[in-house]
Amino acid sequence: MNTGMLYALSAYMAWGLFPIYFKSLHDIAPLEILLHRMVWALGFLLIVLAVRKQWAWISGVFRQPKVLAGFTASALLLSTNWFVYIWAVNHDRIVDASLGYFMTPLVNVLLGFLVLGERLRRLQWAAVAIAAIGVAWLTWENGHLPWISLTLGLTFGTYGLLRKTATLGALEGLSLETLLLFPLAALALTMMTWGGNSSFVHASSASQWLLVAAGPITAIPLLLFAAGARRIPLATLGLLQYITPTIQLLIGVWLYHEPFSGARLIGFATIWIALGLYSLDGVWQTYKRQTSVTTD
Repeated sequence: MNTGMLYALSAYMAWGLFPIYFKSLHDIAPLEILLHRMVWALGFLLIVLAVRKQWAWISGVFRQPKVLAGFTASALLLSTNWFVYIWAVNHDRIVDASLGYFMTPLVNVLLGFLVLGERLRRLQWAAVAIAAIGVAWLTWENGHLPWISLTLGLTFGTYGLLRKTATLGALEGLSLETLLLFPLAALALTMMTWGGNSSFVHASSASQWLLVAAGPITAIPLLLFAAGARRIPLATLGLLQYITPTIQLLIGVWLYHEPFSGARLIGFATIWIALGLYSLDGVWQTYKRQTSVTTD
């Protein structure tokens, strides 16, 4: 339990610190950061697979068109999520990005109802409704939908839904996703370099090495998360997930001085109330199950 908690905390804290990493790459265009992230992540994952000798799944997966189609869809969702997040960080919208990950658990609940036909309990319905009020408030206050937050929440929530029903584990799944994205990323980077449009070539050596480090920086938190998820209860994992957007919000406001006015705070507070109800429902259901088992 303690080891699992340590793994999960490390993963969530690492993800929370991502804005600092991507801010340090400000001299490289967001699209190029994304492409390099795909390439170097695959390189690192192949090393991990080689060390662990986990190759058996590769031959089988390419004989299953439905599995490939599912992971192609999840790869596109993941790359969209990565790009929007990188763009948001490098355009001083870290606070908006953090809201997207605060919203993700509620998006998951709604997708479970719409796609999987799961029945929502009263507190879950209340949480979704209150979150919708928060989004409506932010839309009215800003004069437009909080598109960064919604895009990140929806893409990551849908990605999680696809991975929930996938046949591969965390390491193999991410390896396959980056493998599917690699040809496009490698071709785009080659064309950028050939055409003299590569920011990477003209960036400082520090930025170049930081970009190469995108491989382990992408993969290690995911592996820590997978290890932690196997060792601690799902309810505990669900509560720990709020660490990431909280750290990101604090970094955006305190370190990079992004605006966080009273009006925006009202919208965030509304969604936090929704998350509180969602978490309370999860804790209550876990307590009921444990009580039932003890009684039996």
